[in-house]
Amino acid sequence: MATNIGMMDSAYFVGRSEILAWINSTLKLNLSKVEEACSGAVHCQLMDAAHPGIVPMHKVNFDAKNEYEMIQNYKVLQDVFNKLKITKHIEVSKLVKGRPLDNLEFMQWLKRYCDSVNGGLIHGYNPLERRETCKGGKEASKKSAPSQSSTKGPTAASKAQSSHNSRRNDASSVNPSTHAIKVSKPSVVVPAYDEQITELKLSVDSLEKERDFYFAKLRDIEILCQSPEIEHLPIVGAIQKILYATDDNASAVAEAQAMMAFGQQKEAESLSPIAELSEERTISETQKRKNILNLDVDAAGIATLSPKQRLSDVSDVHCSGSPLMTY
Repeated sequence: MATNIGMMDSAYFVGRSEILAWINSTLKLNLSKVEEACSGAVHCQLMDAAHPGIVPMHKVNFDAKNEYEMIQNYKVLQDVFNKLKITKHIEVSKLVKGRPLDNLEFMQWLKRYCDSVNGGLIHGYNPLERRETCKGGKEASKKSAPSQSSTKGPTAASKAQSSHNSRRNDASSVNPSTHAIKVSKPSVVVPAYDEQITELKLSVDSLEKERDFYFAKLRDIEILCQSPEIEHLPIVGAIQKILYATDDNASAVAEAQAMMAFGQQKEAESLSPIAELSEERTISETQKRKNILNLDVDAAGIATLSPKQRLSDVSDVHCSGSPLMTY
């Protein structure tokens, strides 16, 4: 059974008109919009049709208008899910708002589930009888009665229409000016406007979901940038510069890049004393090696002098009045 299906499943590509036709034919209702089922009562009866007798219909309220009344219906639905071990999460807070997109998605899932039970075939289920035990169930059945009676009696409807047309023609012949005024008024096609309004609501809901998704991502980035371990880094400051930029600040990216370059330069400067110290140490070691080499050369030169040269050196020291020779 389709208890959990992905968002790219074919079930979520079923149109609203098909969903409405399925609901109205299964439960003998006359819904014109999917969001009219936001009270949760329709969902409960659809589950009752798929699993006859499992839903306590006397607890279902078809007359629920307030959110707390609708929540009671969804509690009944959740209990049914628990009995059947269905793990589908019911987003009650969104459904009770009557938003078209949320209600459409949940109803698409519900249709897929009901179709997976016995191949979607319902035998011997009387929705009107089952609805009589519900609060407001009789009124919901009465609302659907006019549409059913109109389909059963086309002859009576045609007679009424012909009599109405004859009376209208008589009235127009008596007062032609009034007839001209009535003809000049444009005919308003209400269903077409309802269709456009519903489409706009769906697009708005989709945009709001996308906005909330990306806002949550930006909030996660902001929280990460506020971590004490990394908040001092230049790249974090550049990210915050872009996050907190106003709409009219077009140079936010350039300023962030400048902050990154400055941070890299400052980091290089902070490392430069170490390089200078290592260079000075290298120079001093080189000088020491030169001094040692010079001493070795002097000692070797002294060792190679002849005895006469050594005596001449001593006499030079004596003549120069060296303190060593005066002793």
